[in-house]
Amino acid sequence: MSDTDDRKYMRRALALARTGMGLASPNPTVGCVIVRAGRIVGQGWHEYALLDHAEVRALKEARGRSRGGTVYVTLEPCSYQGRTPPCADQLVGAGIRRVVVAAIDPNPRVSGRGIDIFRSAGIRVDVGLMRDEALALIEPFACSVTTGLPLVVSKVGMSLDGRIATHTRKYRWITSSEGREFGQSLRWQLDALLVGVGTILADDPELTYRGGCPKARPLVRAVLDSKLRTPHTSRILQTISQAPVLIFCRPDAPAKRRRKLEAQGAEVIAVPNEGNGLDLRIVLRELGARGVLGVLVEGGSKVHWSFVSAGLIDKFYFIIAPLVLGGNLAVPSVGGRGYATIEEALRFKTRRSFRAGPDLVLETYPSNSRSILSPWLSSGTPPSGVPGSARSSKPK
Repeated sequence: MSDTDDRKYMRRALALARTGMGLASPNPTVGCVIVRAGRIVGQGWHEYALLDHAEVRALKEARGRSRGGTVYVTLEPCSYQGRTPPCADQLVGAGIRRVVVAAIDPNPRVSGRGIDIFRSAGIRVDVGLMRDEALALIEPFACSVTTGLPLVVSKVGMSLDGRIATHTRKYRWITSSEGREFGQSLRWQLDALLVGVGTILADDPELTYRGGCPKARPLVRAVLDSKLRTPHTSRILQTISQAPVLIFCRPDAPAKRRRKLEAQGAEVIAVPNEGNGLDLRIVLRELGARGVLGVLVEGGSKVHWSFVSAGLIDKFYFIIAPLVLGGNLAVPSVGGRGYATIEEALRFKTRRSFRAGPDLVLETYPSNSRSILSPWLSSGTPPSGVPGSARSSKPK
């Protein structure tokens, strides 16, 4: 089969995988196409609730026509018994002649073992076709499964001069409707949304997902609130039936306020202090323990600084509106104490840029990013010495 054909069928597998976005977590999103005699005989994608993996769905659709065929799959098929039998073994049993894999599974429990099963069975395996496109679909899963912590994605909508609000503290809608729609797409892709209590007090947002694409798991809403100042009348608590609310506080936060928030359905979690705020590593561990693969940090200004200064940002989207707010008292996109010297400043690389209506979106990665897609890395594996430790994969 020609390289052109291989790319055509892998593009189809990637498109199928995207169908599972918002539906596969806490598993990775995967697409699979089975081709025999130049025709697609089976295809599938993974949805966690439907149990079957993409490869099994494709085999079932093929109805025995897969023997002697070629499988195109965006992620290395699993090689161990989880909620379902190993996909690699099922493909071998179906008589597949060749397997084209876009990306090796970053899960240490799988990585390379599925490939070994195929080669031991005499099946030809080609690895790496359209690898970057496949890795982009599993970026949160890859970070979680290799480091034990969720992928941390920050997002800020700001003016050309880097401000998120005027000196009067008017925060809302600096960016365009298209820029805000992009923000909703990030809420769709990730499992949790995190803000500081300052955002709750200033804007009283719902922090819910309001996009048009299906999302299987409710968006976890997390608030950093050391002293439990979240009002009991806040909209996140009034909408708690739509999505869970986690409020992180200091151990000595007022017990009366804690009881009141818990009575309204919020989960209140005491976290030790670290420096001038809560220990964000523990916050991330708590989110990871609840199956969160990726968390979107939307601020405010001090919260962005807390994550930047702690070295915990993996990816940062700057949505830049074509306007200038000016003024020494306008709110910066990243506040806090700031760096004392240029040499100390955290460095970023831009992986891509694109338009969202009139706004410019920069997709950037800091030098300490743990993402498998970080342009700072020379390979597709997370950097050594990352915080946390590798863990077993999520239920398959």
